[in-house]
Amino acid sequence: MNQNFCRPFLLFTAMLLTAITLVPFPAHSAGHKPRVVVLATGGTIAGSGASETTTVGYKAAVFSVDHILRSVPSLKELADVRGEQIFQIASENITPAHWLTLSRRVNALLADKEVHGVVVTHGTDTMEETAYFLHLTVHSDKPVVLVGSMRPGTAISADGPINLYNAVALAASPSGAGRGVMVVMNDRISSAREVTKTNTFTADTFKTHDLGELGYLQAGKPYFYRMPVRRHTSNSIFSVDNRESLPAVEILLGYGGSGREQIDRAVAAGVKGIVFAGTGNGSLSVGALAGLSAAAAKGVAVVRASRVGSGIVTHNADIADDTLGFCTSDNLLPQKARILLMLGLTVTGAPDRLQNLFDSY
Repeated sequence: MNQNFCRPFLLFTAMLLTAITLVPFPAHSAGHKPRVVVLATGGTIAGSGASETTTVGYKAAVFSVDHILRSVPSLKELADVRGEQIFQIASENITPAHWLTLSRRVNALLADKEVHGVVVTHGTDTMEETAYFLHLTVHSDKPVVLVGSMRPGTAISADGPINLYNAVALAASPSGAGRGVMVVMNDRISSAREVTKTNTFTADTFKTHDLGELGYLQAGKPYFYRMPVRRHTSNSIFSVDNRESLPAVEILLGYGGSGREQIDRAVAAGVKGIVFAGTGNGSLSVGALAGLSAAAAKGVAVVRASRVGSGIVTHNADIADDTLGFCTSDNLLPQKARILLMLGLTVTGAPDRLQNLFDSY
C-alpha cells in the first residue's frame, strides 16, 4: 500500500476508534428517550407549608414521588422518567441503615442496561453525606444525581421543580457519565466529595469551598469545567452488598477549653472510630491529644479533621500522627471523613492503610 495513503488512513482510523471509546452510551433515537429512575426519600422537595409564603416552619416529606413528578410535566421531554418511593422522611433522620438500602437499590437499577441514570430526591440537611456515601459505594459510571430544595413545593418561590428538572436533564445526558455522584442545586453541578450546605435557609446554600463546582446547568444543558480526580464509584473498593450495618464512628468537636472527657466517653461506649474536628489545622488541646492517644492505643481508629470548613489537615506536622497511630482527613469535612472512615474500617483497621484511603478518595 502507498505510504502517503496509509498514514492519513491510519490516523483517521485511530481518531474514529478514540471517538467511539469516549461515547459512554449509545445515542438515543428521536423516538426513544433515555430512562431515568427517580428515587424519592422525602425532604423539603416533598414538603408542604401552611401558606404560599411559608418558606420556613413547613412540614417536610409530605408529598409522594408521583406528586413531585406530576408537578414538573416537562420532565417527559427529557427522559422516560419512572419514580420509586424508597423512604419518606426528613433528612435529619437519615441513618447508615438508609444509606445501605439506598446504595443497594441504586446499584441494582444501574445494572439494568435500560436505565441511563438515577436521580435521588433528598432533604438538604444531610444530602451531602448521602451523596458521598453513594459516591464511594455505587459501582457504575452512569450518572447519579442528588437533588433537593430549600423551599417547599407549596411556596410561591419553590425551587424544587427547576432543581428536579435540571437533575433529570443531567442524569439523562451522556456528559454526566464517569463523574461520580453529583449534587444539583440552584443551577450548579457539584461533586459529592466536596459540596456542602453553607446557609440555613437561602436557595444558594450548596457550595464547594476552594475547588469550585463541576459545572452549571442552563436551559437543561450541562456545562462541565472540571472532573473529580479522587477515586469514586466504579473505581472504588468499597462494597455494601452483604452488609447490614457499618462500624460505629463518632465526630467530636474541638473548642476552647475542650479536654478528653468526650473522647473517653466515646471509647467507653464502644466506638470503632473517632473523627476529631479540631481547631485550625486539626489542632488538639493537651487534653484532647491525651485522650485520642489513649483511644488509638486501644485500637480505636482516630482521624484528625478540622472544624474550619476548608483546607488540608497537614499530616505529621505539629502532631506526630504516624507515631501515635492517627490519620488525617486531607481536605474532607468531618461529616465526609466519618463516612470514609466507616467504610474504610470494613476493609482494614491499620492506620497506614486507612491513611492511604484518605489520600486516595
